Amino acid sequence: MNIGQAARSSGVSAKMIRYYESIGLITAADRTESNYRVYGADDVHTLRFIKRARTLGFSMEETATLLGLWQDKSRASADVKRIANAHIAELEQKIAELQAMTGTLKHLVHCCSGDSRPNCPILEDLAGMDAQAAA
Repeated sequence: MNIGQAARSSGVSAKMIRYYESIGLITAADRTESNYRVYGADDVHTLRFIKRARTLGFSMEETATLLGLWQDKSRASADVKRIANAHIAELEQKIAELQAMTGTLKHLVHCCSGDSRPNCPILEDLAGMDAQAAA
């Protein structure tokens, strides 16, 4: 199949397929005499694997490592679990940071009267005016 067909079958855009090839995440596709890329079922399966890993938020480096482990039939599942657990910890940290930001913004929105007056605690906070007044 050509790159467009591989893109449709895998859910990965043709642009991303070319990018993955350029960074060595996937092997270079075979080429026709006309220099068109040709992909097989295994290539599409690999692209689906990459798409799923990226959808779960794994970095390109983590995805490459997981892909290597997936292709290595003598792998230790402990290696895969270690990567997944580290990723879970990163996600939980990001969630905590987002929750803290949400809490701060909710507080600022609650403090803002939202009327026609120019004073606004949201803008004052963004400008660091509370910190300047305290100093």
